[in-house]
Amino acid sequence: MIRDVLGSMEGVSGYAIFSLILFMGFFIGLIVWTMKIDKNYLNKMKMLPFESLRNKNNDKFEKNSEKQNEK
Repeated sequence: MIRDVLGSMEGVSGYAIFSLILFMGFFIGLIVWTMKIDKNYLNKMKMLPFESLRNKNNDKFEKNSEKQNEK
């Protein structure tokens, strides 16, 4: 049914070609971006989740230390 509807419309093939070019362009651009990205930036982004955990643990440690100092 859909094939019949799309087949009866003229100029539909242009949308398919445009979609394919857009799809391929996006992924080729993504591959180029990943090859050109700065390695220091990648390492910084890689360590972000651990830094937030480290900050939370440091806050807990500081609070416990303050409580012990008050005693």
